[in-house]
Amino acid sequence: MPPPVPQPRLPAAPRAIAKGSSLAALLDAEAVECLAHNLALAYPRFDRAAFCRAARAGLGQLAILQRGRHLARAMRAHLPDRYEEALDVILRSLTPPHSRTEGLGLGVFFYLPHVSFVAAYGLDPAGNGGRDPFEASMHAQYELTRRFTAEFSLRVFLRQELQRTLSRLMQWTRDPDPHVRRLCSEGSRPRLPWAERIPAFVIDPRPSLPLLEALKDDPDLYVRRSVANHVGDIAKDHPGLAFEVCARWVAGASEERKWLIRHAVRHPAKQGVKAALQLRRLAAPSRAKPRD
Repeated sequence: MPPPVPQPRLPAAPRAIAKGSSLAALLDAEAVECLAHNLALAYPRFDRAAFCRAARAGLGQLAILQRGRHLARAMRAHLPDRYEEALDVILRSLTPPHSRTEGLGLGVFFYLPHVSFVAAYGLDPAGNGGRDPFEASMHAQYELTRRFTAEFSLRVFLRQELQRTLSRLMQWTRDPDPHVRRLCSEGSRPRLPWAERIPAFVIDPRPSLPLLEALKDDPDLYVRRSVANHVGDIAKDHPGLAFEVCARWVAGASEERKWLIRHAVRHPAKQGVKAALQLRRLAAPSRAKPRD
């Protein structure tokens, strides 16, 4: 019997961070070895030893997001010079996409360097032989969000290529993969935790509303929860607009949409804002639903 063919793999990771530990530990020496293994499978000319030396240098002093950017720089230095060729190697190094949305644990953070790579280099024609890399980058984010999330890299595209990116996200709201549909809402949140804000949406969130309209009745709670959190972000800067959206949605709402509305306005409701309290009354459940 021939030996098994080597396959891309993920490093071991806990389901949750233990007390006293840090998320940065998810991108440690073992993750570097795993990353090198996967890239070498996809790119036989890959200098694995040199990559590992560069990747480990100074890694221990960095926080999780900094580690993602550091490892992205190491990949850029050791993969083909042209961005699209390097990106092709990265995509061929991926493990299979997830078939579920819950209970994935923290192992998915292994792909933070990959989305950091797209964020850093994915809109630069100069690094791609003068060719616009937008399409290749959007394809990469599509694939990466099926394994982790591309919400961090997507924000760069919304800041720099707003209309092109929004147009693609509208197409993706109809995608069969819930990870992709969720990205449309989560990646465009004005105030996404851990990520840089999208100034244009903080000032005027209305361009993102068609995405939320398309997803408000999504069959997957994973997606609807993101829509609720997005509306909650809007409520922080434009409460009137957020309440107006929810008031429109409450008419004829299903139990699932009622839950979304209650979740969206939960923070202003806790602060006693009358409009939020009224919306929660209008969206009261007629039977047991997931906890707010």
